[in-house]
Amino acid sequence: MSNQRKQIHLAAHFPGVNNTTVWSDLESKSQIDFASFVHLAETAERGLFDFFFLAEGLRLREHRGRIHDLDVVGRPDTLTVLGALAGATTHLGLAGTINTTFNEPYELARQFASLDHLSDGRAAWNMVTSSDAFTGENFRRGGYLDKADRYVRAGEVIQGARKFWDSWDRDALQIDRARGVFAPDQSIREVTHSGAQFDIRGRFTVPRSPQGHPVLLQAGDSDEGREFGAAQADAIFTIHGSLEDGRKFYSDVKGRLAKYGRGHDDLKVLPAATFVLGDSAADAAERADHIRHQQVGPQTAIAFLEQVWGRDLSGYDPDGPLPDVEPAEDSTITRGRVRHAKDPREIAGQWRAKAEAEKLSIRELIIAVTTRQQFVGTPTQVAEEIDRYVQADACDGFILVPHLTPAGLDEFVEKVVPELQNRGSFRSEYSGTTLRSHLGLRHPHHQTEGVRAS
Repeated sequence: MSNQRKQIHLAAHFPGVNNTTVWSDLESKSQIDFASFVHLAETAERGLFDFFFLAEGLRLREHRGRIHDLDVVGRPDTLTVLGALAGATTHLGLAGTINTTFNEPYELARQFASLDHLSDGRAAWNMVTSSDAFTGENFRRGGYLDKADRYVRAGEVIQGARKFWDSWDRDALQIDRARGVFAPDQSIREVTHSGAQFDIRGRFTVPRSPQGHPVLLQAGDSDEGREFGAAQADAIFTIHGSLEDGRKFYSDVKGRLAKYGRGHDDLKVLPAATFVLGDSAADAAERADHIRHQQVGPQTAIAFLEQVWGRDLSGYDPDGPLPDVEPAEDSTITRGRVRHAKDPREIAGQWRAKAEAEKLSIRELIIAVTTRQQFVGTPTQVAEEIDRYVQADACDGFILVPHLTPAGLDEFVEKVVPELQNRGSFRSEYSGTTLRSHLGLRHPHHQTEGVRAS
């Protein structure tokens, strides 16, 4: 194959607390035991993946006043896990989701600069926002942030963090040989920032890390989120279903880069995706159907429907038709989870039409509407389809979400990665040591206000 083929980027999402993971499977193991994290990370590194991706939850979700079933298995601290994985891996990037609403710029800058040092340049920060007062009750300030201000604060958090990262020259710890002493005054500059969210004045405690800045990821599909990603992120973690939807999203976010002085390759688009492999297309399809029915059991189907309807639907048969009642408005039946249905009545109408046209029960409908971007087939077929998306500029690669913890990625690395390599679309070895080198990203520009570039 031609060496000019666009290269595919792959990342591994730890299958933690979510409804993608099949906890009932006999092969499913602990999501708290460190051995589970190590297993997935070592598998991803063996498969030459760009990075390991760890999500985070800041409060146990509730549904109809009860803790969400999946949450009771626990959520270890993201940065603690990634710091430990830095010693268990050598090349794999380590990406963690940390909230910009409930953390401070200095604190975040210090944590990620430290992780970048510990890992020799493999740290990444998935920046997420929140205006959720329910989640905020776990914090001193509570749900103080208006939804309209979430990206305002996030922008200031990133601006402040960049100033701290850029405040040390590379030679800040080199000895001034003429005097035989360190010369910090010339090498470590004071950071100042004054804005609507923060007033900062001080000096950073961590020398410039190997990547300069950790790789910055962003997740968000709204227009506001896309603009924030184009301005701030090195990669966008997104969800889209079809090839055409992917191409539209890809073109849109890449088209926003120029206004921020950025080039086409300065931002990677990496949708989430699941996969199911089989000995034949029919075998894979049968396995995929079985897995989806494991993921969406009768109770789960009703609970998901209740998130949109905003009312107790426990009296309805999951194998029967959709409710004939209309969704409630401004419901808090589910707390701590994003309510993706911005207009519940509109969504209900769409779902009713789909269920009627395809003769779907409640459970069958929920299975249909909650299926993520999914690759199903033989290893060769899955490799071909992944490659097709990337070569068609629907994305730059995928963040894979296995359905089993922690061995769900094993089969993909064993069978699909060689197929991608044979197509000339995936690396046969790591060519660099940092996550920026894996992703083909330039060293960060130092354009923060009040800080001189080194």
